[in-house]
Amino acid sequence: MKRIDDILEHPEFKENISRINELERDRIYCLHGMEHLLDVARIGYIINMEQQLGYCKEMIYAMALLHDIGRYIEYDLGFSHHQVGAEIALRILQDVGFSNEDRMMICQAIKSHKKQPDEAEKNLSYILYKADKLSRNCFSCKAYDSCYWEEEKKNKNIRI
Repeated sequence: MKRIDDILEHPEFKENISRINELERDRIYCLHGMEHLLDVARIGYIINMEQQLGYCKEMIYAMALLHDIGRYIEYDLGFSHHQVGAEIALRILQDVGFSNEDRMMICQAIKSHKKQPDEAEKNLSYILYKADKLSRNCFSCKAYDSCYWEEEKKNKNIRI
């Protein structure tokens, strides 16, 4: 997947991931580095295949790799990582050759990945929300009792 390789090698992507890793170095809660991003990509692709949603693998992987890219700005300046992440993702997606239509769909999913989507729509936002939540191993987390997530959002199961 050439465009995914290009995202992984993109200077802005690499810089942002490095900043996120540094800022989360001592974090006891869920992290937002490459392990998480790849977990979301793989789970998202499984959801896509099992539910026969028809999205190409590159779209799902690009969306997953970029969905938390604005996290360091949220830590540093307090802005929503959803909104600023979509802006960063837009530049990277353009640089690596995604079409305008694909960029808009991916960025919309990134912007809205905090809120639970309409289950009936089964679009990229649906895939990202589900994959992001299912990627979390809350059921075995040492920080479960002090976690800031509401109880109903914690992933207590190993299932899709």
